[in-house]
Amino acid sequence: MLRKTLLVLAIASALTACSKDKAAEKASASSEASATADKGDAKDKKDKPPVKLVIAPEDVMTVQSNALASGPVVTGSIQPERKADLRAEVSAIVLQVLKENGDVVKRGDVLVKLDETSIRDNLSSAEDNARSSALALDQADRALQRLKTLRASGMTSMQALDDAEVRRNSAQSELSASKARAVVARQQLQRTVVRAPFDGVVSERKVSAGDTAAIGKELVKVIDPTSMRFAGRVSTDKIAMVKVGQPVGFRINGYAGQEFRGKVTRVDPAANDVTRQVEVLVAFADSNQPRVSGLYAEGNIEAATVNALTLPEAAVIKSGDKSYAWKVAGKTLSRVDLQIGKRDQRTGNYEIRGGLAAGDVVMRSPSSSFKDGQNIEMAVAKVAVADATPAQGK
Repeated sequence: MLRKTLLVLAIASALTACSKDKAAEKASASSEASATADKGDAKDKKDKPPVKLVIAPEDVMTVQSNALASGPVVTGSIQPERKADLRAEVSAIVLQVLKENGDVVKRGDVLVKLDETSIRDNLSSAEDNARSSALALDQADRALQRLKTLRASGMTSMQALDDAEVRRNSAQSELSASKARAVVARQQLQRTVVRAPFDGVVSERKVSAGDTAAIGKELVKVIDPTSMRFAGRVSTDKIAMVKVGQPVGFRINGYAGQEFRGKVTRVDPAANDVTRQVEVLVAFADSNQPRVSGLYAEGNIEAATVNALTLPEAAVIKSGDKSYAWKVAGKTLSRVDLQIGKRDQRTGNYEIRGGLAAGDVVMRSPSSSFKDGQNIEMAVAKVAVADATPAQGK
């Protein structure tokens, strides 16, 4: 009985081992088949040629030689040519400020009124003194004339005549001084009303009603927004290249994507002692100019112009320190490494110093899906033709 039991257990163990071996062999075969299939798919993908690219004529452009301007960099700010810092010419209390920042003013408009009480009193006193001096001069002159008549008849001494003449001259001097004091007082009275010196805009208000305006205190600033110019600075090592009349292209902060044109109107004859830069004034070439002063600007003075191959920024792809473009050669697309030069500030195009030649055709706006050696086909422009069916008479 024991032998039968052991025999049954041995047979069962053998059957279990066989079952495990068959399962392992089946799993191994399955994994090998899967790996073989993956290798086949990868090989198919590798051997599969890139998809043919169909491009339209407007997708490509021809590399051409263009004028490339170069010159020293100029930086600075936009400043009005006509500006006035209006200051108090008399010491008085500010009674009223009639204009605020940004208000448009005309020449002669009242901007600030100062207290005129004491100045008007001074004017009245000076005018009274002038009238008294005029009367005194008249009396002294009549007395002198009488003494001259008496002297001609021998009825007065020469000393009396000389004294009368001195009194007449003194009265005349006092009258002149009184008139001068009256003129000064009248001018001071006029200066209590501050007016706009030209048509413009109030750019900065410095005082308010109730402030004490001492002589020389700044009251308001007025600028002419139609007289803007570019007040720039150029490094001294480049100033020899700058000449009056040279064109300038520059950009202004606050006007993104917009380029302004101008020309050099003046070069300062002295360099700044601290920055060692020379001031250059640039006038706007047309009416396209900002209306706000103090904006930062930067550009290039076009001191020299050379012909060079250029490409727009969209046609140049940058990858790290390298740049390349996609060139159309026959029916194939190829990647061409480029040697990039300076960037034209006027157009934004890059100078091409190597990699392409004049007449080469490149993609205008390349895509990241392009492949080197990819086949291309030029699309034919479709022209719509209307079928004309002649009418048949009955």
